[in-house]
Amino acid sequence: MRKGFSLITAVLFLVLVATLGALALSLSTQSAKQTSDVFLKEQAELLLQSGTEYALLALSAHDHSVNCLEQINATYTPDGSTVLFDINVSLRYFGIGLPANCPTPSGVINPNNINTNESNITVMIDTVVSSRAGISTEPIRLHRRTIQKP
Repeated sequence: MRKGFSLITAVLFLVLVATLGALALSLSTQSAKQTSDVFLKEQAELLLQSGTEYALLALSAHDHSVNCLEQINATYTPDGSTVLFDINVSLRYFGIGLPANCPTPSGVINPNNINTNESNITVMIDTVVSSRAGISTEPIRLHRRTIQKP
């Protein structure tokens, strides 16, 4: 009887150790996934800021007397072959003295109500960074709206 009880105790102990091992393995893989997701989110936030700054640079180099810059699209490929993020920048203009065919935020700003020289040609920049499918377990999509003077 004593040997049977020792055998049952040993089996229960092995089951307990196996359960603890499986739990530790599960937590370690989840931690690695979270670390990867946090890294990709931080990378997307940096790309969001860079996309807005690139739009300002493109605005300063663009000839506004001919037409207006409306859209900038880019992709982020760190290794040169795999696209991780899509970067889309939309530009909307408001103020007086705009060139013809400049997109304005519809229904928001009446250009005739802005009558100061300091408010001429103001740009609303919408930057969206979104991850491609398959790079993360959760999709990443960040949006930033800023108002700038070109």
